[in-house]
Amino acid sequence: MAKSSILTRREILAATAAAALSSGTAWAQGRAAKPNIVYIMADDMGYADLSCYGRREYKTPNIDSIATGGVKFLQAYANSSVCSATRTALITGRYQYRLRVGLEEPLAFQSRYGLPPEHPTFPSLLKKAGYGTTLIGKWHLGGLPNFGPLKSGYDHFWGFRWGALDYFTHKYGASGTDTEDLWDDDVKVHQAGYLTDLMGDRAVKVIGDYSKAGEPFLLSLHFNAPHWPWEGPGDEAESQRIRALIDRDGGSMKTYAQMVTRMDMQVGRVLKALADGKVANSTMVVFTSDNGGERFSDTWPFTGKKTELLEGGLRIPALLRWPGHIRAGSTTDQVGITMDWMPTFLAAAGAAPDPAFPLDGMNLLPQIAQAAAPVSRRLYWRYHFNSQRAMRDGDMKYLKIAGNEFLFNVADDPLERANLKARQPDVFKRMVQAYEEWNTTMLPDQNDVSSGPLGYADELADHFGVQRK
Repeated sequence: MAKSSILTRREILAATAAAALSSGTAWAQGRAAKPNIVYIMADDMGYADLSCYGRREYKTPNIDSIATGGVKFLQAYANSSVCSATRTALITGRYQYRLRVGLEEPLAFQSRYGLPPEHPTFPSLLKKAGYGTTLIGKWHLGGLPNFGPLKSGYDHFWGFRWGALDYFTHKYGASGTDTEDLWDDDVKVHQAGYLTDLMGDRAVKVIGDYSKAGEPFLLSLHFNAPHWPWEGPGDEAESQRIRALIDRDGGSMKTYAQMVTRMDMQVGRVLKALADGKVANSTMVVFTSDNGGERFSDTWPFTGKKTELLEGGLRIPALLRWPGHIRAGSTTDQVGITMDWMPTFLAAAGAAPDPAFPLDGMNLLPQIAQAAAPVSRRLYWRYHFNSQRAMRDGDMKYLKIAGNEFLFNVADDPLERANLKARQPDVFKRMVQAYEEWNTTMLPDQNDVSSGPLGYADELADHFGVQRK
């Protein structure tokens, strides 16, 4: 959206304060108002699934407009190659392996694990700082009565609690099962409609209500699109024929395009609601994904998909717009990861993390708002399926999968084809040692069959009486 050439007093004060401050924790000191935060997360979206990242089969003009008005990350990572583990890192700002729920990759239906309500989260800390907080969409961090969004910092919740949902029946089982999973706060509700559209409707209403109230707000909008089952907005009849959500032989590229472009349309409605509420210029908007792409995703120029620690399973699109603070149409080479959003949001709001729970993520504002030089990072991943390990140190990446070990330069070789392990043995040895040292600081890995993608599929099949292939 075009920014008015006439600056308001609020914008002048905000810009002056932002230019004067050099440390991330001081970003909001002296500013006239705290920014609203709209965090939009897609589910299983590949790095190149947006037209601004190169997708050719369809266009995503509304999501692209966030990049046009702000910054596009070229090296953004998910904390995990599956969903609930990444969401644990997002909401805590810490490696998911510090919590038992973070070891459940992904969190199985009816699991006894969840996000402990006593753990500080970015919505709980923003709430203490005076924010209204709402989650719309996917939670996937534990079920009632012990866990839920309202127990972890959100004032309001409208969405679903488990990992996947049919777009029309709103069930996590086949159409004839009693598994509807749509909630308004802690009350189960029934509402007809395509789920992506219902989320957009709710988000527009919430933005309108917050805009009228005049207080800062956090809206977390976690779409389930384009996660399976592969259903476009005109596929309601197809949803009645699905015997289980894991859609092994369904869908098509055309259906996938319909799912993504419908989500893009709803993002456009959200952006319009911000403009209509006259809060667009005081709102930080983020769009990203929970992990790399799945069956129909475009992950170019990377290889690998969801559930793999190859770049295609971890690299994600990430866009941020904050008028008056982020240069429009910019890009950044700063390596970022999901757990960075919490310290970034807290810094923008002038809020502080809980010192008893030190953050593993970094505040990205100096690099994206003050044009500071990119900071070299060490990032770590592990996933017990196929005994996967990964570490990025600068441009180098250590990868272990199914007993095989690799060393890649992911800047020069994004497809991860040239194994440099023998050519750079000192680098390989150093990175393996660093990984082992880091791993001792995390909870031990859990080789629980319910945690990996095969166990997840088996549990679904057993629960709903579907024959496994």
